[in-house]
Amino acid sequence: MPARIERLVTSGTFSLDGGTWDVDNNVWLIGDDSEVLVIDAAHDAQRILEAVGDRRVVALVCTHAHNDHINAVGGVQAVLKVPVWLNSADQMLWAALYDDAPDHDLTDGTTFEVAGTTLRAIHTPGHSPGSTCLYAEDLDAVFTGDTLFHGGPGATGRSYSDKPTILKSIRERLLTLPSGTVVHTGHGDTTTIAAEANAAD
Repeated sequence: MPARIERLVTSGTFSLDGGTWDVDNNVWLIGDDSEVLVIDAAHDAQRILEAVGDRRVVALVCTHAHNDHINAVGGVQAVLKVPVWLNSADQMLWAALYDDAPDHDLTDGTTFEVAGTTLRAIHTPGHSPGSTCLYAEDLDAVFTGDTLFHGGPGATGRSYSDKPTILKSIRERLLTLPSGTVVHTGHGDTTTIAAEANAAD
Protein backbone atom coordinates (compact mmCIF):
# COMPACT_ATOMS: atom_id res chain seq x y z
CA MET A 1 0.00 0.00 0.00
CA PRO A 2 1.34 3.46 -0.82
CA ALA A 3 1.86 5.96 1.93
CA ARG A 4 -1.11 8.08 2.92
CA ILE A 5 -1.26 11.84 3.32
CA GLU A 6 -2.70 13.35 6.49
CA ARG A 7 -3.37 17.05 7.09
CA LEU A 8 -3.40 18.62 10.54
CA VAL A 9 -4.44 22.30 10.77
CA THR A 10 -2.87 24.25 13.61
CA SER A 11 -3.38 27.88 14.59
CA GLY A 12 -1.07 30.57 15.91
CA THR A 13 0.77 33.67 14.75
CA PHE A 14 3.30 34.67 12.11
CA SER A 15 5.70 37.51 12.88
CA LEU A 16 8.15 39.29 10.58
CA ASP A 17 9.29 42.85 9.92
CA GLY A 18 7.61 44.15 13.07
CA GLY A 19 4.13 42.79 12.26
CA THR A 20 2.21 39.83 13.67
CA TRP A 21 -0.73 38.06 12.06
CA ASP A 22 -3.07 35.23 13.10
CA VAL A 23 -2.65 32.24 10.79
CA ASP A 24 -3.83 28.68 10.28
CA ASN A 25 -1.12 26.33 9.03
CA ASN A 26 -1.22 22.95 7.33
CA VAL A 27 1.03 20.35 8.94
CA TRP A 28 1.49 17.41 6.58
CA LEU A 29 2.16 13.84 7.68
CA ILE A 30 3.13 11.27 5.04
CA GLY A 31 3.40 7.62 6.01
CA ASP A 32 1.53 4.55 7.19
CA ASP A 33 0.69 2.92 10.50
CA SER A 34 4.32 2.32 11.41
CA GLU A 35 6.31 5.34 10.20
CA VAL A 36 5.73 8.91 9.15
CA LEU A 37 7.48 12.05 7.90
CA VAL A 38 6.32 15.44 9.20
CA ILE A 39 6.38 18.57 7.03
CA ASP A 40 6.24 21.98 8.75
CA ALA A 41 5.74 21.47 12.48
CA ALA A 42 3.64 24.56 13.16
CA HIS A 43 2.27 26.09 16.37
CA ASP A 44 1.12 23.10 18.40
CA ALA A 45 3.70 20.45 19.30
CA GLN A 46 1.24 18.48 21.43
CA ARG A 47 -1.30 18.07 18.63
CA ILE A 48 1.46 17.05 16.23
CA LEU A 49 2.73 14.46 18.69
CA GLU A 50 -0.80 13.13 19.10
CA ALA A 51 -1.18 12.87 15.31
CA VAL A 52 2.11 10.99 15.07
CA GLY A 53 1.11 8.61 17.85
CA ASP A 54 3.48 5.69 18.33
CA ARG A 55 4.79 5.77 14.75
CA ARG A 56 8.48 6.15 14.02
CA VAL A 57 9.19 9.64 12.66
CA VAL A 58 11.66 9.56 9.78
CA ALA A 59 12.33 13.31 9.79
CA LEU A 60 10.95 16.75 10.54
CA VAL A 61 11.19 18.66 7.26
CA CYS A 62 10.77 22.44 7.05
CA THR A 63 9.71 23.94 3.72
CA HIS A 64 11.10 27.27 4.95
CA ALA A 65 11.91 29.01 8.22
CA HIS A 66 9.19 31.59 8.73
CA ASN A 67 8.34 31.24 12.39
CA ASP A 68 4.79 29.98 11.84
CA HIS A 69 6.20 26.94 10.02
CA ILE A 70 8.89 26.04 12.56
CA ASN A 71 7.67 27.22 15.97
CA ALA A 72 6.65 23.71 17.10
CA VAL A 73 9.79 22.00 15.80
CA GLY A 74 11.62 22.39 19.11
CA GLY A 75 8.80 20.88 21.14
CA VAL A 76 8.35 17.95 18.77
CA GLN A 77 12.07 17.25 18.50
CA ALA A 78 12.54 17.40 22.27
CA VAL A 79 10.18 14.43 22.60
CA LEU A 80 10.97 12.42 19.48
CA LYS A 81 14.72 13.12 19.08
CA VAL A 82 14.47 13.07 15.28
CA PRO A 83 16.51 15.05 12.73
CA VAL A 84 15.35 18.42 11.43
CA TRP A 85 15.94 19.36 7.80
CA LEU A 86 15.97 22.95 6.46
CA ASN A 87 17.62 24.59 3.49
CA SER A 88 20.59 26.54 4.88
CA ALA A 89 19.67 29.67 2.92
CA ASP A 90 16.95 30.21 5.55
CA GLN A 91 19.35 30.00 8.50
CA MET A 92 18.89 33.71 9.37
CA LEU A 93 15.14 33.16 9.78
CA TRP A 94 15.69 29.99 11.81
CA ALA A 95 18.18 31.79 14.07
CA ALA A 96 15.52 34.32 15.04
CA LEU A 97 13.76 31.51 16.93
CA TYR A 98 16.37 28.86 17.76
CA ASP A 99 19.95 28.94 19.03
CA ASP A 100 20.96 25.58 17.58
CA ALA A 101 21.13 25.03 13.82
CA PRO A 102 18.93 22.41 12.12
CA ASP A 103 20.48 18.95 11.88
CA HIS A 104 20.69 18.75 8.09
CA ASP A 105 20.75 21.04 5.05
CA LEU A 106 17.73 20.39 2.83
CA THR A 107 19.52 20.75 -0.48
CA ASP A 108 17.92 20.43 -3.89
CA GLY A 109 17.51 16.76 -4.74
CA THR A 110 17.57 15.46 -1.17
CA THR A 111 15.35 12.39 -0.92
CA PHE A 112 13.42 10.80 1.92
CA GLU A 113 12.00 7.29 2.07
CA VAL A 114 8.89 6.69 4.15
CA ALA A 115 6.35 3.87 3.99
CA GLY A 116 7.57 2.84 0.54
CA THR A 117 7.28 6.35 -0.85
CA THR A 118 10.11 8.64 -1.99
CA LEU A 119 9.90 12.39 -1.51
CA ARG A 120 12.36 14.60 -3.40
CA ALA A 121 13.32 18.12 -2.39
CA ILE A 122 12.91 20.86 -5.02
CA HIS A 123 14.55 24.17 -4.10
CA THR A 124 12.09 26.94 -4.99
CA PRO A 125 13.45 30.26 -3.69
CA GLY A 126 11.39 33.44 -3.71
CA HIS A 127 9.05 33.39 -0.73
CA SER A 128 12.28 32.97 1.22
CA PRO A 129 15.79 32.17 -0.04
CA GLY A 130 15.65 28.59 1.19
CA SER A 131 12.04 27.73 0.34
CA THR A 132 11.87 24.10 -0.72
CA CYS A 133 9.03 21.87 -1.93
CA LEU A 134 8.77 18.09 -1.56
CA TYR A 135 7.58 16.01 -4.51
CA ALA A 136 6.18 12.50 -4.10
CA GLU A 137 5.80 11.17 -7.63
CA ASP A 138 4.04 7.93 -6.73
CA LEU A 139 1.48 9.86 -4.65
CA ASP A 140 0.93 12.44 -7.42
CA ALA A 141 1.58 15.06 -4.76
CA VAL A 142 3.82 18.04 -4.10
CA PHE A 143 4.08 19.84 -0.77
CA THR A 144 4.77 23.48 -1.56
CA GLY A 145 4.92 25.29 1.77
CA ASP A 146 4.29 28.96 0.96
CA THR A 147 5.72 28.89 -2.57
CA LEU A 148 2.53 27.98 -4.43
CA PHE A 149 -1.05 28.28 -3.22
CA HIS A 150 -4.51 27.75 -4.64
CA GLY A 151 -4.67 30.90 -6.73
CA GLY A 152 -1.02 31.70 -7.21
CA PRO A 153 2.36 32.34 -5.61
CA GLY A 154 3.09 32.97 -1.97
CA ALA A 155 3.69 36.45 -0.58
CA THR A 156 6.87 38.32 -1.48
CA GLY A 157 6.34 41.68 0.21
CA ARG A 158 8.54 40.99 3.22
CA SER A 159 12.23 40.67 4.08
CA TYR A 160 14.27 38.06 2.20
CA SER A 161 11.56 37.52 -0.44
CA ASP A 162 11.53 38.36 -4.14
CA LYS A 163 8.65 38.23 -6.62
CA PRO A 164 10.61 37.59 -9.86
CA THR A 165 12.44 34.76 -8.09
CA ILE A 166 9.30 33.01 -6.86
CA LEU A 167 7.64 33.31 -10.26
CA LYS A 168 10.72 31.77 -11.89
CA SER A 169 10.74 28.95 -9.32
CA ILE A 170 7.07 28.18 -9.91
CA ARG A 171 7.34 28.36 -13.70
CA GLU A 172 10.53 26.30 -14.04
CA ARG A 173 10.39 23.92 -11.07
CA LEU A 174 6.70 23.32 -10.23
CA LEU A 175 4.57 23.89 -13.32
CA THR A 176 6.82 21.38 -15.11
CA LEU A 177 5.52 18.59 -12.86
CA PRO A 178 2.74 16.33 -14.23
CA SER A 179 -0.47 18.33 -14.59
CA GLY A 180 -2.46 16.01 -12.33
CA THR A 181 -0.12 16.52 -9.39
CA VAL A 182 -2.02 17.66 -6.29
CA VAL A 183 -0.50 20.71 -4.62
CA HIS A 184 -0.60 20.46 -0.82
CA THR A 185 -0.01 23.97 0.46
CA GLY A 186 1.27 25.51 3.68
CA HIS A 187 -2.02 27.30 4.28
CA GLY A 188 -5.51 26.82 2.92
CA ASP A 189 -6.89 24.45 0.31
CA THR A 190 -5.12 22.08 -2.03
CA THR A 191 -5.00 22.71 -5.77
CA THR A 192 -3.40 21.04 -8.79
CA ILE A 193 -0.51 21.85 -11.08
CA ALA A 194 -2.97 22.01 -13.98
CA ALA A 195 -5.21 24.53 -12.24
CA GLU A 196 -2.29 26.79 -11.35
CA ALA A 197 -0.74 26.48 -14.81
CA ASN A 198 -4.04 27.56 -16.35
CA ALA A 199 -4.31 30.48 -13.93
CA ALA A 200 -0.78 31.57 -14.82
CA ASP A 201 -1.47 31.65 -18.56
